[in-house]
Amino acid sequence: MENNNARPKILILATLSGGYAGADSVGQLHINYATNTYILPVVCPSMFSEDFYLRAFDKGIDAILVMYSGTDCPYIGGAERTAEIINRTYPLMKERGLDTRRLRLVAICTVCTNPFLKEVRNANALLDEIGPVRNELAAVA
Repeated sequence: MENNNARPKILILATLSGGYAGADSVGQLHINYATNTYILPVVCPSMFSEDFYLRAFDKGIDAILVMYSGTDCPYIGGAERTAEIINRTYPLMKERGLDTRRLRLVAICTVCTNPFLKEVRNANALLDEIGPVRNELAAVA
């Protein structure tokens, strides 16, 4: 059994109408994916401020995937507001010395098993390349 404490942590904010349904499809098909992912089902990611992402990195989350239903969002303005928040977060990450690739916004539909798996694989590949967030945080401390 692998030690999850040694592996980088990936937080997935998964909308109930998109990302979470995609993750559920992966589970129903009994497809394995990296165990260093933590899925948080959310109604709409626009409810999370820029500060949420920064605090998550400060607490040791190495990458965040915001998996939402994109323009199919059932909430008026939800997709646009989410994109605005993420776009405002990138400069704040740069100010802190954080690689902006650690935060990714991606549209995942209810049956998007392959895109879901691809995003998790890509996030792990990126983290293999750039290392844990603590290295970047320590460099600016």
